[in-house]
Amino acid sequence: MISLAGHTADPRPLSLPTRTGGFGGIAGLRQYLLDEGVVAVIDATHPFAAIMPYHAEAACKAEGVPLLAIRRESWKPQNGDRWKCVPDIDAAVEALGDEPRRVFLTIGRLELPHFFAAPQHEYLIRVIEPVGDLPLPHAKVLQQRGPFEADAEEKLMREEGIEILVSKNAGGPMTLGKLVAARRLGLPVVMVERPPKPDVETVEHIDHVLPWLVTQGLFVTERGV
Repeated sequence: MISLAGHTADPRPLSLPTRTGGFGGIAGLRQYLLDEGVVAVIDATHPFAAIMPYHAEAACKAEGVPLLAIRRESWKPQNGDRWKCVPDIDAAVEALGDEPRRVFLTIGRLELPHFFAAPQHEYLIRVIEPVGDLPLPHAKVLQQRGPFEADAEEKLMREEGIEILVSKNAGGPMTLGKLVAARRLGLPVVMVERPPKPDVETVEHIDHVLPWLVTQGLFVTERGV
């Protein structure tokens, strides 16, 4: 069973049974594990999920259910990068400064309200889901889904006159192109670091999940689930 948070209205289709929505906190998740006879939990939440990883840790510990977290490797600055790493979104807003700038925001729609406090900037905002009207006088919204190639990202930034990029350090190849493009153009990047996570067993890639299930003594079907 795959559980989705429900933040994306039109997620990519999946080949396994899927549920959407929360569990009702730790107690609700514990009850779900019991009701469904869950024998293992794989935490494949987004690197910036701040609550669910802790709920999974607490519920699995309470019910004695093995837990494995998939945490893909974060991006690391390369030669030529001009990163300013900040601990959270509010710090990213502050890092933009007071002088108006052409800002490329790639932090998702849920974090956009933080930038309402800095309306002096001109924003190019890329999101997967619609955002509706924004209280920002100079904002252009691109509703797109990755992957995004570096050449196309460089072309976009040139055409839009981007002066600075704001990104979460999500890692992975899907949106790495924007960082390559910023490096080529010599643009500064405000990089939001990941929130803390619980101390649980982790792997960096989904390919390591099945071997872990075997080590737990769990049966793996021909479909690999």
